[in-house]
Amino acid sequence: MPAEWEPHAATWLGWPHNKTDWPGKFQPIPWVYAEIVRNLARAERIEILVQDARAEEQARGVLDKANAFSDNIRFRRVVTNRGWMRDSAPIFVKRQNKNDPIAAVNWHFNAWAKYPDWRDDAKASERIVKWAGVPAFRPEVTGKRIVLEGGSIDANGRGLLLATEECLLSDVQSRNPGMSQEELERVLADYLGIEKVIWLDRGITGDDTHGHVDDISRFVAADTVLTAVEPNKNDDNHEPLRVNRERLRQATDQSGRKLQVVDLPMPAPVVFKGRHLPASYANFYIVNGAVLVPVFNDKNDRVALNILSDLFPARDIVPIYCGDLVWGLGAIHCMTQQQPGL
Repeated sequence: MPAEWEPHAATWLGWPHNKTDWPGKFQPIPWVYAEIVRNLARAERIEILVQDARAEEQARGVLDKANAFSDNIRFRRVVTNRGWMRDSAPIFVKRQNKNDPIAAVNWHFNAWAKYPDWRDDAKASERIVKWAGVPAFRPEVTGKRIVLEGGSIDANGRGLLLATEECLLSDVQSRNPGMSQEELERVLADYLGIEKVIWLDRGITGDDTHGHVDDISRFVAADTVLTAVEPNKNDDNHEPLRVNRERLRQATDQSGRKLQVVDLPMPAPVVFKGRHLPASYANFYIVNGAVLVPVFNDKNDRVALNILSDLFPARDIVPIYCGDLVWGLGAIHCMTQQQPGL
């Protein structure tokens, strides 16, 4: 599994259509997507899933009005339940195979073991593999498909992976009940080339996925991890983020070397309809030549942007306001999935 900062051939995106993801606040969401697409299209090809011809026409209209349409955009018509591509789309990998250097690992998707409507997303993943024109692997153990969402893992491209125990090792979440840590690590080794997993504890408050790592800790270089911190001891996120940070500081990489751990602040709590939302600067997306970063009209926006600017001096750091988008319990990284280039 390559690191996210390695060259992309394309980004896969699902155009928003399920209003239940943003109950009572769907109207601004297509315009947030348009801003993300506008910045993505400067860097790489975008493959956008739309429900049908009418949905494509509507998406084109939004993108045209937002000055976001580009020759780098290609629409793909397929029915989806939601379209959070990070979790429902395949994870692309590189192989030492001259004929097929890129392949897709098509994990089973069951809507975070939480919602009954996921089968269209699972079928769409199969279509993505065909459109990408690459071989696909479908991990199974004793005839049962393995559930894994892209937001639950983060890789350094050298065989090291970040994940949380809350998400992947808890039977309560019903992703892969009965599977041991050792069995799961073997699957990750076989299909993603992972030599070592650093197991963090749990995710942030409001996270609907129960502990996705892309809201808390991310690789920004092969030997460097950016991790969210919350200094306010009265904040619900203080303790879990403190534990995660300490685990990272004690961890070593795939070669036994200590990691560099860089602190990333959290924004002040983002609350809507009484719900503490999973707003985090860690949900950024690294693209060719840029990093798209969620911001929340918070004093820590500038702090987070400066940290990322120091870590990615050769890339543009692009802030995207996500105060509305995060009502869907996800942000920029959650909605995207990269297809690596050669």
